[in-house]
Amino acid sequence: MELRVTTDPAEFQATTFAFLQTDPVLHTIIMSNVAERAAGTYRREDGVGHYVSVHDDSGAVIGAAMRTAGRPVYLGALPESLAGPVADSYLGVLTDLSAVAGDRPAASAFAKRWTDARGVTATETKATRLHKLGELTTLEATGGSPRLMTADDVQLAAEWVAVDFREELGGVDVEWAERHLKDGTLWFWEVDGRPVSMVGHHLPLFSVCRVGPVYTPAEFRRNGYAGALTSHVSARILADGNQSCLYTDLANPTSNKIYHQIGYRPVADFVDLVFTA
Repeated sequence: MELRVTTDPAEFQATTFAFLQTDPVLHTIIMSNVAERAAGTYRREDGVGHYVSVHDDSGAVIGAAMRTAGRPVYLGALPESLAGPVADSYLGVLTDLSAVAGDRPAASAFAKRWTDARGVTATETKATRLHKLGELTTLEATGGSPRLMTADDVQLAAEWVAVDFREELGGVDVEWAERHLKDGTLWFWEVDGRPVSMVGHHLPLFSVCRVGPVYTPAEFRRNGYAGALTSHVSARILADGNQSCLYTDLANPTSNKIYHQIGYRPVADFVDLVFTA
């Protein structure tokens, strides 16, 4: 077995994507992040990322992991047996690391190797589930209808997404909203001319679109807006000939139930482990 580390996302893409695209839903996070950076279309990058590919004795890729600048190591669906060697690779290039995320057994094995080497503690902070859309069921809401984002919605979209994604986006991110406007990938549910819910999705990659973010302000919840809008967006993704997937927080049974009603079915579970001194 051989592990190769590169700081070049384009090199990593060329090395690993034939392997990853055998299941583009399962590997959606790593593929979309790497593809954007390889193409130079990621909205911002402050620092150097490190990408690890794992090869068997014949040279074939059997696993992949990434750590983009300033972020946790992401293992995705990496097999547990490869997590220790991947951790060793990152120990060789990183002096500090905030967290690791991925398949629970792999993330736990990585964390064990990292905490033993660095003398820190790993704490689980979040558990998520990847879902893939099967047979679509359209949900209804108590009034209103969907519409595509317009230029007038840029500030509102930036403010809404910052509520749930402030740490990831660094606050109110107008650039993020403008990009969704340009790509046509953000929708609002509107009631009497007032936006009450928002659902976005990523551009298709290997015929897979990942839905998110999904956000409804507290005062508009429990009216079915998010479910109705998510089913609408999902239907459009299918109509364009793509597969649809999304992640849910396992601590939120309400959203998990709604997505199940739409037709999303579990694919895999993942966990975030944060390192502290």
